[in-house]
Amino acid sequence: MHRIPTRETRPAAITATGLRKSYGDKTVLDGIDLHVPAGTVFSLLGPNGAGKTTTVQILSTLVSADAGQVRVAGHDLAAAPGSVRSAIGVTGQFSAVDKLLTAEENLRLMADLRHLGKRAGRRRATELLEAFDLADVAGKVAMTFSGGMLRRLDLAMTLMGGPQIIFLDEPTTGLDPRSRRAMWQIIRDLVAGGVTIFLTTQYLEEADQLADRIAVLDGGKLVAEGTAHELKRLVPGGHIRLEFTDPAGFERAARTLGEVTRDEEALTLRVPSDGGVRSLRSLLDRLDARAIEVGGLTVHTPDLDDVFLALTGQTIPTQDKESVR
Repeated sequence: MHRIPTRETRPAAITATGLRKSYGDKTVLDGIDLHVPAGTVFSLLGPNGAGKTTTVQILSTLVSADAGQVRVAGHDLAAAPGSVRSAIGVTGQFSAVDKLLTAEENLRLMADLRHLGKRAGRRRATELLEAFDLADVAGKVAMTFSGGMLRRLDLAMTLMGGPQIIFLDEPTTGLDPRSRRAMWQIIRDLVAGGVTIFLTTQYLEEADQLADRIAVLDGGKLVAEGTAHELKRLVPGGHIRLEFTDPAGFERAARTLGEVTRDEEALTLRVPSDGGVRSLRSLLDRLDARAIEVGGLTVHTPDLDDVFLALTGQTIPTQDKESVR
């Protein structure tokens, strides 16, 4: 596995070692290791059937692992599942909202389940309705809500107990781009307040925008882990595109730089590069030493789509790509 080390000094919110799960003769998780620092967003990527949801179900005590050691919020998952449940919140792929109840009634129901008490529950419900921009529809039945409103209410219900760690299993599936970005801001605000987010998603832009670290799961195994920038650098194809205004400068640059891809008509050169500052500075120094003027410069690095394809051999479904643009 491509695991890029980190110098993270924050305490761990979640650790897992040798996590395994099978259903019959199908191995869903094949000995994965996880380390999620507190107060960060950790994103788990993978194609359908890779084991993302199973991982969330195990870490949130919904399903038992066949093997492995797990600690969540400082508690041993096997020895103290009740303590783990008290410290976490879960928002799954499908909304837990009761659509026959109003927004406020859904929140009060969660308050009762959390044993907050009548007064504390009402106060917390009011706070969450305001925070999630639902105060104006507090008395409306949830079946009248848009998809984005339902997801906000669902997450607000998850927060009723003040969890330290929130598992978000594909929380923006089916949302329009505006609603998705509104959810992203909510997630950023939660992390700024010290909450740890464990996010599974198929939207690569979502992981790129939100995650401090990303792990790629394929066939029940972790095949890579690192920051978005680190993962992109694992994939070849990065380059610097140089534009020239005159053929003479174009030819001199091509001779100076050696291994380049030429576009004679557009007077552009494509120079292989990892996109780093050091390689860019070295390139410019070589051109400057020969007094070669460049009309324009663009740095291109692989995106997470390229990483996903290289690591899993699969592309992101067309509808997923279109929905994040």
